[in-house]
Amino acid sequence: MKNQGIFAFILLLSVFVSAQKPIKSDLLYKDQTPLNIKLNYSNKEVNMNTDDSTYIKTSMEFLHEEKWSSIEVSIRARGNFRRSECYFPPIKMKIKKEHYKETLFDGNKSLKLVLPCKLEPENNDNILQEFIAYKIYEQISPYHFKTRRVDIDFNEIRGKKTKDFKLKGFLIEDDKRVAKRHEGKVFERYIHPMAMQHLTSVQNAFFQYLLGNTDFSVAYQHNGKLLYVDKTIIPLPYDFDMTGWVNPSYATVNSSLGISSVQDRVYRGFKRDQEYFDQVREQFIEKKSQLMQIVSSFENEFSNPKEYENMFEFMEAFYEVLESDSNFEKAIVSKARTK
Repeated sequence: MKNQGIFAFILLLSVFVSAQKPIKSDLLYKDQTPLNIKLNYSNKEVNMNTDDSTYIKTSMEFLHEEKWSSIEVSIRARGNFRRSECYFPPIKMKIKKEHYKETLFDGNKSLKLVLPCKLEPENNDNILQEFIAYKIYEQISPYHFKTRRVDIDFNEIRGKKTKDFKLKGFLIEDDKRVAKRHEGKVFERYIHPMAMQHLTSVQNAFFQYLLGNTDFSVAYQHNGKLLYVDKTIIPLPYDFDMTGWVNPSYATVNSSLGISSVQDRVYRGFKRDQEYFDQVREQFIEKKSQLMQIVSSFENEFSNPKEYENMFEFMEAFYEVLESDSNFEKAIVSKARTK
């Protein structure tokens, strides 16, 4: 593998030097310390009275440069499964230009807000685990969503009463922002994965394997988007809560894949030329220390040390596959899909 290092590095570099244009919305993500925000709305109203085109208005307060500010936002619930299963539905947020202009949110017309699902002790730890997954992918591919953690004072409206929650969450930028940064556009048609860019497709597949994710489809854009950049189609993954990496209490197992737990890994990428498997394998191995350091930097923020330990051990098991020629061939190369 070492003999392939220079060749692999050159090919990887050709992907990483793709045009990335600074845009206004980047300001929100420049500082990666958690942003303090305050929200108040009714979970019941959001679940029952919003859909893809129907939003409710509320105010969002945020602390920036030691000053609290407030802007009007429109929100709706998103995600069919979590809308029905979660106490806190994940939120799609829209902000009008007249409200975000010249604020920290400038340029962010549309955002996703990821919240804990259940009223459980590990709910905030699960948020950290999913957030860390986004940070890992930032180191793997230049084509990724920017994210920003938030500490939320949530005042839930329950008729004439209210209930206060202290929640961890994170914001995800809109896919159109990612496309604009790379001077491309969002590709909204279904397309076979083999028609997508080879190297970024393998990077995405390895990453999903690292997470133990079987709840995605690049062909049907399930928990993923596609970008059209430089005449190539590139996968853009998101939503990693139903993975072995997070392993939440509400996870459902895709038994059709012959697994009994979301922590059973299955490689779901497609067959590519061996050079792409070797390049991405080497990339992950070369970045092992860096990726492990990202994970370990969050250790003290976990409420339950076991949640951190399980995640860290899950990552070590991934590297046991990558660092063994026989394990790599058996678990990844030979399992690559042909249809």
